[in-house]
Amino acid sequence: MSRIKFVYFDLGNILVSFDPDVACQNIATLFGVSAEKAKAAVYDSGLEERYEHGELSEAGLLAEVRRELGGDASSGEDVDLQAFLDALGDMFTPIASMQRTVKRVREAGYHTGVLSNTCFAHWDWVSRQNWPVMEGPFEAFVLSYEVGAMKPDAKIYEAAEKAAGVAANEILFVDDRQENVEAATKRGWHAAQCFGGAELEDQLRRFNVIE
Repeated sequence: MSRIKFVYFDLGNILVSFDPDVACQNIATLFGVSAEKAKAAVYDSGLEERYEHGELSEAGLLAEVRRELGGDASSGEDVDLQAFLDALGDMFTPIASMQRTVKRVREAGYHTGVLSNTCFAHWDWVSRQNWPVMEGPFEAFVLSYEVGAMKPDAKIYEAAEKAAGVAANEILFVDDRQENVEAATKRGWHAAQCFGGAELEDQLRRFNVIE
């Protein structure tokens, strides 16, 4: 096994858990519509995915959601942009045990980074919570909305390699989705599919990152 020097963590289901239904209820309350209509407008429409790709600005997303809701949004024109972004972002919970896990990885001499399919609203919300699990130093943040590509697209892995500053076979990546792991291994990375907590620690031991 090649000497691993850099460990990339996915965000969702690795460092933090999340529930899109909570975001949908937040949006529903804000616009005065049902949670089902909020989900259809934000997620089923493909707007959330376009936003995570960096194709829509924050104001652009709000305008598109208003358009999707149409006459069902009783007060949509009065919705404040920041209130909308916070409603979209307020669906995360830290996976508390991961603070200790990430700390152990750093203490073992590895650099760490976050490689995530995410959007500004989600990243901004998580960053503002000051959760211990997100405490640095992370040497790299590679985020889909900034790169303009989402895992498993090769473009985001290329950006991650550049940000890490090490060879592909010196990177370990942990993610909750198998297709993202397979894309990483095709580039020569070490990678494992798992969820944050005990599963992830087992994988780190398998790669001899922690004891």
